[in-house]
Amino acid sequence: MNKNGKIFEDVAKGQLNFIEAVAKLAASSGAIGELPELKIDHDRQRRCGFPEFIYGEGKTLEQLLTGIPEIYNRAKAVLITRVPGQFGAALQEAFPAGEYDPVAKVFRIRNAKRKLKGKVLVVTAGSSDSGVAREALYTLEACGVGGEYLPDVGVAGIERLFASLDRLRSADVCIVIAGMEGALPSVIGGLLSCPVIAVPTSVGYGAAFAGVTALLGMLNSCASGVTVVNIDNGFGAACAAARIINSINNKIT
Repeated sequence: MNKNGKIFEDVAKGQLNFIEAVAKLAASSGAIGELPELKIDHDRQRRCGFPEFIYGEGKTLEQLLTGIPEIYNRAKAVLITRVPGQFGAALQEAFPAGEYDPVAKVFRIRNAKRKLKGKVLVVTAGSSDSGVAREALYTLEACGVGGEYLPDVGVAGIERLFASLDRLRSADVCIVIAGMEGALPSVIGGLLSCPVIAVPTSVGYGAAFAGVTALLGMLNSCASGVTVVNIDNGFGAACAAARIINSINNKIT
């Protein structure tokens, strides 16, 4: 009897519960990569429609150096967000095919052959939001989704936004990134029929409270149906957009 057969037999006998069985099946299939202090979920692409990524903040350089080949050997692409600045050069030296963006705090190895689907427009209120926007753009590409960038069209010079209405209306999803009072997603949400994902940033003076003011403003948007993610979370917004694009694509195909 093979290993999986033994797992099913133990379940039938009541010697193994459902959760334990699922964990053992995942381990035996190689879906979970075993590294010291780092378990890579190789099954995420099948379940969620995008691969495993690494959140770099709080991890050691050694953990990142061992995690990168574990992911790349399966997915042929790597994305690490929130990489501490002091690790960027070391990762670049160890993996010359990759690139480190100090503004986005992202290290990635691209799969240039991957075909991108859909069109997500990443919009920023100001150039100070570019780090969050670039994190979102890198994440979209790593998810297999097409992304375009429309920077610096905040409400303080709203004519810049209106000049880009054709681009906005051509998008399948809009990710709208803003700090200060966080007004831009409400404006765009009132102009477009596509899903709008709002990202508050920590940009702003004292009463912006490191993004809390923008977050509360977006949560209280008068434009119905605007979705809001956490402060500075370009990564999370891009993953949400990828789920929407995958859902659309699956229905079409």
